[in-house]
Amino acid sequence: MSTQIRILFTEPYGTVSPRLYGHFAEHLGRCCYDGLWIGDARQDIPLTGGFRTDVIDALRAMPTPLLRWPGGCYADHYHWRDGIGDPGKRPARLGLSCGRRVLDDNGLGTHEFLKFCEMISAEPYLAGNMGSGSVQEMADWVEYCNTDLPTQLGQERASNGQSSPWGVKLWGVGNENWGCGGNYDPESYALEYRRYSLMLQHVDPSIEMVFCGHNLDWNRRSIAKMRDHLGFMDHFSIHRYWINGGHGTQFSDADYYALLDEAHRTEEFVVETRALLDDASQGRRHVGIALDEWGVWHPEARTWGPGDVASETGDYGQAGTLRDALATAVALEGFHRQCRSLSMANLAQIVNVLHAPVMTEGDRMWCTPTYFVLQMHAVHLNATAYRTEISGRESLPDGSSAVSATATSGGVTITNRHLHNGVTVNLVADRNWNRAVVLGADRASDENGPGHEERVRTKPLKVHREGELITFELPPHSVATIF
Repeated sequence: MSTQIRILFTEPYGTVSPRLYGHFAEHLGRCCYDGLWIGDARQDIPLTGGFRTDVIDALRAMPTPLLRWPGGCYADHYHWRDGIGDPGKRPARLGLSCGRRVLDDNGLGTHEFLKFCEMISAEPYLAGNMGSGSVQEMADWVEYCNTDLPTQLGQERASNGQSSPWGVKLWGVGNENWGCGGNYDPESYALEYRRYSLMLQHVDPSIEMVFCGHNLDWNRRSIAKMRDHLGFMDHFSIHRYWINGGHGTQFSDADYYALLDEAHRTEEFVVETRALLDDASQGRRHVGIALDEWGVWHPEARTWGPGDVASETGDYGQAGTLRDALATAVALEGFHRQCRSLSMANLAQIVNVLHAPVMTEGDRMWCTPTYFVLQMHAVHLNATAYRTEISGRESLPDGSSAVSATATSGGVTITNRHLHNGVTVNLVADRNWNRAVVLGADRASDENGPGHEERVRTKPLKVHREGELITFELPPHSVATIF
């Protein structure tokens, strides 16, 4: 079967912000501790400033333009002062996130995290404690990070080794405050948020504030409460996890397509949220949508939702297969189409936990198929996204096209969603693109791991060019980028 893709360069969607390729590091499972941060606990793993050097190198090469921290649910138990000053004198606290209680020695704190962001060239996004904290505590954190004046907090930051301000722009007021972040109703949260946002912006008027959203009802009610106060809100946060695809590796054909369909429908949630915000603003202010947690959450890593769920969540680790990478590519198509609505997006999470692009085990590190899909999309960052036209006979069981694509001025990424059938792709593009890579494997359930770290990774793709027509073969369950 063959499919034709035509890129409509006269119909741009907008610019693909690097913030749409953000990530999320929560103090959950083995993400921050052991995944990113080792401190001085081990001598057999190469470290840079306490962080794993192999992980730093991988994230630099992915790339990682934005990183959210320290939560997640953990954020609403986190007191930033516990993580500054002499590491040997920092208090050991209960690390509370998603119902788990672990020991947190606070070795990874503000200075360490922001230094890590510098190492990997990531913009930091800090989630503040609204659930168990106070307005003053969060305002002090903003001042500690951002003031260029010799205030008490500015001097304290300097005495702790950072003389110049970091200038952190993105600040979230709590996380999932409808649930683990305080069990607020939407109207009460909106009222509290207004107070937080005002006081934080008094400290630093240049920061960007992130409001906590949820589902349709919460969003409608909270936005209604904010209708006359949208100046306090720069970004509206929503989360979307894909949970209907069955087990991470032992899935049926129906499960395979269910996961890809769920990823595809993430765009609908963005469109729905945009309609609520636009109705409230009536053109007075554009509030960005921050999809600051997204990705697949397999049943073996959760105790709730559909599927054969676990009795205990353990360390929130799960398989990372080619299918997960394909779902990522499908979602990114929607992100590009909605690049004027989406102001950021953060894959959950960056290492070892849930939909992680990087995994570690002892002194070993490997990249999941999702890592390589994200790396293939690097050509799209800061590029102009364009509409595509797709025509062809190959279709999925539901009748939709097996082939989907996203195109920018940097290149085009094409996904063959069909589990079993390959397809010939005829790409019409008047651009001087002469490089191509493909990500695929024998089985959609294939994954990387110890002993087979590169079973699923990108390979050169052979293409034939004749004028504006680029022709190539795309195997089943695969994704390619031409650039």
